[in-house]
Amino acid sequence: MLKMKPIVVLAAVLFAVTLMIPTLLVLPFMEKTTGKLGEELALKETEAIADQPAVEVAVYRVGQEKIENLPLEDYIAGVVAAEMPTDFELEALKAQALTARTYYLYHLMSGEKSGVPEGADVTDTENHQVFKSDEELRKEWNKDYQWRMKKIKEAVAATSGQVLTYDGKPIYAAFFSTSNGYTENSEDYWSSPLPYLKSVESPWDVNTEKFNGQKIISVADFEKKLGVQLTDASEVGRIIEKTKGNRVGKVDINGKILTGKDIRVKLELKSSDFTWERKGDNIVINTKGFGHGVGMSQFGANEMAKAGKTYKEIVEHYYSGATIDTTKTLLSKITASK
Repeated sequence: MLKMKPIVVLAAVLFAVTLMIPTLLVLPFMEKTTGKLGEELALKETEAIADQPAVEVAVYRVGQEKIENLPLEDYIAGVVAAEMPTDFELEALKAQALTARTYYLYHLMSGEKSGVPEGADVTDTENHQVFKSDEELRKEWNKDYQWRMKKIKEAVAATSGQVLTYDGKPIYAAFFSTSNGYTENSEDYWSSPLPYLKSVESPWDVNTEKFNGQKIISVADFEKKLGVQLTDASEVGRIIEKTKGNRVGKVDINGKILTGKDIRVKLELKSSDFTWERKGDNIVINTKGFGHGVGMSQFGANEMAKAGKTYKEIVEHYYSGATIDTTKTLLSKITASK
């Protein structure tokens, strides 16, 4: 019996150690998860949310009459490079990347295929978003390609996996060049009111390079393009209504009522905020702003960025009530439907 005691003691020790090993292995990690490791795990979970499913974009290249397939983020880079000057502030470029991605996803989920050839998702024109390929940008930028593309990719990467939503759906992320000091209600330029496309102040645009514009058109061309006839030697037309964004709503031209949008489109004006004056056989038209005025002003965004605003603050200002969604759900739906 005495000879058996060392063996019994050893067995008891081994049994105790065996029970303790899992605890010894787990305790250090349990302690760390309440500190820095816990923060790192939370960060990884956040990063995982932005790890979106792969989406491939089929772009119809109008000039080449062919479809080009490329990853979503490469497409977004090509849109940002084509739609916004690369010497703009980085935060403005980030805002443009976010709107470009959102616009594309909105278009896909809407199912609208008007003007899009079979097999393509969008065109590379203003009918959707202007897009330029990497090869085209290399030729256009030449020796400046490296720094310009690096900046574009940084902007796109900073917003990767992010989409602007309203009530859980991607918004119609309209944007334009320069405001007249205000953006426009969507219903004042298009037919449908959208809760996130409401008129807001945009004072940053005033006196930027595209704020003021002028066009001189002959009286004969003016009458022909608008389908009107001027009778008074000095009278052109009387503005009878203004929009919320301080643009021309309606005009009475010798009894014919036209909207500011009609006049802008038919006369190819830079803005529907205009004044005019008849001088002899010509009509001089002065405009404020550049573009339809709905959504984000690009020059306004750039000036906001210069003032220290982030891209999140920029989009929150121009898209009332919209939020940035970083979940996988939205892109999963897109992937499943393609």
